[in-house]
Amino acid sequence: MSVRTVLQHADITRALTRISHEILESNRGSDDLVILGIPTRGVTLAKRISAIIQSVDSAVIPAGALDVTMYRDDLAQNPTRATGPTDIPSGGIDGKTVVLVDDVLYSGRTIRAALDALGDLGRPRAVRLAVLVDRGHREFPIRADFVGKNLPSSMEERINVRLEEIDGADEVTIG
Repeated sequence: MSVRTVLQHADITRALTRISHEILESNRGSDDLVILGIPTRGVTLAKRISAIIQSVDSAVIPAGALDVTMYRDDLAQNPTRATGPTDIPSGGIDGKTVVLVDDVLYSGRTIRAALDALGDLGRPRAVRLAVLVDRGHREFPIRADFVGKNLPSSMEERINVRLEEIDGADEVTIG
């Protein structure tokens, strides 16, 4: 199966800029906003979104990481999954609007696990979901509020997100 690039650096930057503006509009500004990325690439995307919002709104937007490994329902099938750091900003999440950020939305299982993890950390006022790519094939009734690109795909295809900070280049491929 051939691999084709569907997003390049400029496309990813444009998508994240649009998502950032949509978050600000939806939240009516940056007050009480916390952005949490799901490791690995969701954390990088969350930091980028936070930086874009700060450049637009001139407010410091806390960005952190939410590891969902121990909340996953597939640990029995994937027991070697390594845990990552959870880094909740010092103000916590109680009463805040939390934007969860992930690279690809697929079955919805990761986001279900993230919601369980958030419940153990506090009680946000609202939870929103931002993803770079929504590829479909949901197994749970979960929908992203902010989407960089809808990319319908077959279950046999693989979506790969590469980011400069981790992989040395910005691109999304399907193959």
